[in-house]
Amino acid sequence: MDTEVMQRRLQYLTDRAEIGDLMDRYLRSLDEGRFDEAWARAFHTEDVTAELPIGTVHGREALLRHVGAAMALFERTVHLGTNAVIETDGDRATARGAQLSTHVLADGSGEVFVSAGHADNELVRTAEGWRIARVSLRIAWTQGTPPERPAGPAAEG
Repeated sequence: MDTEVMQRRLQYLTDRAEIGDLMDRYLRSLDEGRFDEAWARAFHTEDVTAELPIGTVHGREALLRHVGAAMALFERTVHLGTNAVIETDGDRATARGAQLSTHVLADGSGEVFVSAGHADNELVRTAEGWRIARVSLRIAWTQGTPPERPAGPAAEG
């Protein structure tokens, strides 16, 4: 096998590993609940677009506010991602995987809300590594009653 082919294969495998790690760390971060500027920069481009069940937002700051407000509705969560299909094309990539999210409501009821679906991500390679430039989370099914979102700017999509 020639050196150039070996280099391309190594880059492909390295990119897939880095993207898989980013996606795993992202889901874990949702359960850890620390949503600040460092969190947003660690996972998203500045001009990220996110289509989420709670609305569509554009830009890292808007996403940070949106996710923080949504996750505040839960006392505890566990987010699982699996069956990721990652395709790379130079400094761009896509990653599609299944996501199962279990949430204990923060309203003191102890009620559990579960959702499952697919996350479609578009990623770009930046100077800091791979980052999510666009995400679309499509929910296929839910179980339990979702929390009520408070009215106001933080709750608007």
